[in-house]
Amino acid sequence: MKFQIEDVTVYFPYDHIYPEQYSYMIELKGTLDAKGHCLLEMPTGTGKTIALLSLITSYSLSKPQSPMKLIYCTRTVHEMEKTLAELKILHNYQIKHLGPQARILAIGLSSRKNLCVNPTVVAAENRDSVDAGCRKLTASWVRALAEENTDVTTCEFFESYEKAASAAVLPPGVYTLQELRAFGKEKGWCPYFLARHMVQFANVVVYSYQYLLDPKVAGIISKEMQKESVVVFDEAHNIDNVCIEALSVSVRRQTLEGATRNLSRISQEIDRYVFFYSRGLYRCQFLNWIMVGRFKATDTSILRAEYNRLVEGLVLGGNLPITDNWLSNPALPDDILKEAVPGNIRRAEHFLHVLRRLVQYLSGRLDTENVEKESPVGFVASICSHAGIDQKTLKFCYDRLHSLMLTLEITDTDEFLHIQTICDFATLVGTYGRGFSTIIEPFDERMPHIPDPVLQLSCHDASLAIKPVFDRFQSVVITSGTLSPIDLYPRLLNFHPVVSRSFTMSLTRDCICPMVLTRGSDQLPVSTKFDMRSDPGVVRNYGKLLLEMVSVVPDGIVCFFVSYSYMDGIINTWNDSGILKEIMQHKLVFIETQDVVETTLALDNYRRACDCGRGAVFFSVARGKVAEGIDFDRHYGRLVIMIGVPFQYTLSKILLARLEYLRDTFQIKEGDFLTFDALRQAAQCVGRVIRSKADYGMMIFADKRYSRHDKRSKLPSWILSHLQDANLNLSTDMALHIAREFLKKMAQPYDKTGSSDKKTLLSQEEMEKLGDGSMHEMSY
Repeated sequence: MKFQIEDVTVYFPYDHIYPEQYSYMIELKGTLDAKGHCLLEMPTGTGKTIALLSLITSYSLSKPQSPMKLIYCTRTVHEMEKTLAELKILHNYQIKHLGPQARILAIGLSSRKNLCVNPTVVAAENRDSVDAGCRKLTASWVRALAEENTDVTTCEFFESYEKAASAAVLPPGVYTLQELRAFGKEKGWCPYFLARHMVQFANVVVYSYQYLLDPKVAGIISKEMQKESVVVFDEAHNIDNVCIEALSVSVRRQTLEGATRNLSRISQEIDRYVFFYSRGLYRCQFLNWIMVGRFKATDTSILRAEYNRLVEGLVLGGNLPITDNWLSNPALPDDILKEAVPGNIRRAEHFLHVLRRLVQYLSGRLDTENVEKESPVGFVASICSHAGIDQKTLKFCYDRLHSLMLTLEITDTDEFLHIQTICDFATLVGTYGRGFSTIIEPFDERMPHIPDPVLQLSCHDASLAIKPVFDRFQSVVITSGTLSPIDLYPRLLNFHPVVSRSFTMSLTRDCICPMVLTRGSDQLPVSTKFDMRSDPGVVRNYGKLLLEMVSVVPDGIVCFFVSYSYMDGIINTWNDSGILKEIMQHKLVFIETQDVVETTLALDNYRRACDCGRGAVFFSVARGKVAEGIDFDRHYGRLVIMIGVPFQYTLSKILLARLEYLRDTFQIKEGDFLTFDALRQAAQCVGRVIRSKADYGMMIFADKRYSRHDKRSKLPSWILSHLQDANLNLSTDMALHIAREFLKKMAQPYDKTGSSDKKTLLSQEEMEKLGDGSMHEMSY
């Protein structure tokens, strides 16, 4: 359908639209007009993605004189593919109505692991190995050697891409990752480097959060993006945690041992080069080293050229070939790259000596029996006094290592991850004085008998990573189904949205049934509070709740726990008491583990059990992979039970340091943040069960703390609007009765479009009949 929102003709590829989608588009257009940023909470299953894509692409089509790029950020590859599939439907609809002028180029960009078509490279076991395998075949020095010696292997796909030169382009269209790989195979071109090249010309780019928020990646991938871009962070309820993780580093014993091995290898190779060069031996005699992944010969003229470049400043070194690019500097300020590199690390051997002293100092700091917390300023002062390394030297460690590895022409970068981590740590601790803490823990408090010392540079201020995005781009849209309380995000991310809005879901029937269960059938309260979670009565009541529900609820049931350890403990107890065996008489049981392959297999078998009518129960964990990215729509999830309130581990030193920082800097109380964080995770878990308006499902919040107003008020409005007062203090038998009645009600036929006074599905004709004013009022 087509309709007007003020001066913009919106092209929407479906015959009907939800009122909340229209309302969402109105707020989004207001944000684009104001050239500002916004926060929009849209209920799950209401077509948020297509509403975003339709409005923004239509807005761009209506203003051809000022074209606007859309940068759409997702959390997972699966979400990226779904977004591109929706965009393809929309693009075809726009071409049908507007013809060739509506053609755009839209691509998804992911890692080499997901885009590489070279069978020998992509067969590697992990992403770092694939990246290193690619470098070994495509680095400029390897290709130069291949011209001299045909025994040197290169990548046929990259060579074909390079030979095509300016002819290597993508025709207009929407390309998923699979279609990019297919196009690359057909043309014989490398789809990864083709996509990297086409990003700057594409109208729509879909990629991961890290490509904008992690400065090491953003400096390589996103530096060419123009300011006139709209950035969308979809499913952004955890965006503050993503920002913090991008600027945090952990150093363990294994890291230091690996870094020591890396430094020894670099030192030995430099010594060999000096020895060979002094005897007049040249490049061809190092060929065998190259074939086994070692360094290529580096003569003194190259080392001298590197020295001169470091005097001028790292940023003046010129543009590198795309295949030689390494991760960018992890610190955000660009001005340090324009400074001359400190003289004490310009020569390679001097720099290695500095790194050895740093590794030795960090190793000594890990030899402690007590928890130590220090500010970056204090930690840098300690490094200076004990290791003789000043703050400016620390700042340049990451880029100096980058320069050295390029000069030595290293291809097997995956073997040097440990020394990269050390230099990452050094640059961050030398750059930031506020918003970070260095915390040394000799062991995990949950396993005090196992020594496992770790030094953590922990970022507490999410705004440090996202501030360049807000400053650089015209509009940033942060949206999700769980952003409540929405007023906390501007404080956490330190920005001022021009629009901040939470939408409700228009329904023709109450297809969502949230309940708060506070006690078992024996009237004993249930909770995962620390002093109650191990109580046999609580564990038994949770088991009885699940047992009663599996006997009544058809198809799939998903049960979320607060942690892996609690899930393991409670399942073992149910097994010993026979409850688990009784549950399995009704439905099969599958469990999420921390192993990705095992969990994927369990999910596949869970779906098969639901498909064949046997029914199944899936045990999962809040904050886990399943809670964040897997949908249990239709018969795969008729009931979600959230056992407990998924608070973070409140004795964590990192969490305590962050709470202190939030209190002192943003005046956010510890209790408010902990409750906000726990409830957004709980909402994310239960939201897995409803993925469309035609779907239906029940949500049980099984903990007495959910009955308190200060807790449940943090839930999204679209859940609260269906949480009746009568369902706030239930026992197991009462919840069972409500479940029976709800399932009977859902079995009845219903009108999908809604009654005349409460339309939930609007056609083209109804959109035309309704004026803007009445429509806008209806959407509210």
